[in-house]
Amino acid sequence: MGDSTYPVEVAPARPAAIEITAPAKPRKFIFVLLDRFTLMCFASAVDALRIANRMAGAELYTWELLGEGGGTITCSAGTSFMLDRDLEEISRDDSLLLVGGIDVASATTKRLVSWLRREARRGVTIGGLCTASWTMAVAGLLDGKRATIHWENQDSFAEEFPEIELTKSIFTADGKRITTAGGTASVDLMLHIIAQDHGEGLAALVADQLIYSSIRTDQDTQRLSIPTRIGVRHPRLSQVIREMEQNIEEPISPSILAADVGMSTRQLERLFRRYLSRSPKKYYMELRLGKARNLLMQTDMSIINVALACGFTSPSHFSKCYRAHYGTTPYRERGTHGTPVRG
Repeated sequence: MGDSTYPVEVAPARPAAIEITAPAKPRKFIFVLLDRFTLMCFASAVDALRIANRMAGAELYTWELLGEGGGTITCSAGTSFMLDRDLEEISRDDSLLLVGGIDVASATTKRLVSWLRREARRGVTIGGLCTASWTMAVAGLLDGKRATIHWENQDSFAEEFPEIELTKSIFTADGKRITTAGGTASVDLMLHIIAQDHGEGLAALVADQLIYSSIRTDQDTQRLSIPTRIGVRHPRLSQVIREMEQNIEEPISPSILAADVGMSTRQLERLFRRYLSRSPKKYYMELRLGKARNLLMQTDMSIINVALACGFTSPSHFSKCYRAHYGTTPYRERGTHGTPVRG
């Protein structure tokens, strides 16, 4: 058999205008992998660092994998990874990135929270990829900070942590605290960090290697625009839907929604039926029930509080509407999936 070592990556030629000075000491990232973490947000972050080293022809970045107990850890796709070590003290100069995924509450143990608080007190920069923002919030690391989390978890996060300024950005960087929405947002965060550390030229080279044609910033939001999501480009329809999404707890009547865009209630009704095959009232109800289901599945809020948060004045009306739409009651829904576990 031949040599089993991996070949050294040879950096392709880069434009002469881009000059990169290798640091005396590479910047080190500590990736803390939580049980059932999301593979894409982790892999894309690491690969951006690897490519930065390759394009620079120097070791700009290094990384280690940590996790509770050491040994191995399994991602949500079922692949296992060998960890470098347990949750041990790290250098204050290192950047710590938690990688979350499915059922982050169960993965947020007391030991992990205590360790994070200890590292935070020592001045370590700490970030959370994907749902790991929730772990940071439980540890109190995001109090008074701007933060983001995957859009699917935004409703429950906002209810659980009202003291945190939640944004819909793909990533946020507020002092020594970093959060991302998950998925490919990890690439954008790493390109942002590479640009800060070594210039936009290197970040652009890394993006090209990743076939990443549009570098997003912390001003970009994580979900598609309303016209793209609904497959319809109608400005007044988009405006009404935006108003609905922003007013779930206190629903606005169709007549007011129509007046706000200069239409009659009848015209608004025709607009919704033409493009979305449902009435404005039904569409609004589906939005409210969707949020209610998220809160039932992701928090331990009482049924009545979930109902109130989604614009229902009584549990009985909420239960009736929920059953008509999902074929089960809120109580059975929660009983089937279990009450979320807190860290």
